[in-house]
Amino acid sequence: MKAKVSEKGQVTIPKKLREQLGIRPGAVLQFEEQAGKLVAAKSIPENPFEKWVGKGALPFGKSIDEYLDTIRDR
Repeated sequence: MKAKVSEKGQVTIPKKLREQLGIRPGAVLQFEEQAGKLVAAKSIPENPFEKWVGKGALPFGKSIDEYLDTIRDR
């Protein structure tokens, strides 16, 4: 597939490719040069909550299931 570069340096990604690759409005693409070719890849956003996984402690030293049973019984 071909696309023409506009005067502003913009290129339209063909609809068929956008659909196949799941590129939606607002998607961020990472561009780089590899062996003389322009390569674009979808940029996967970092999960802002990832840094907090495993950082908390449950009250009373209980397991998750035990804690959920406790609070549901209230």
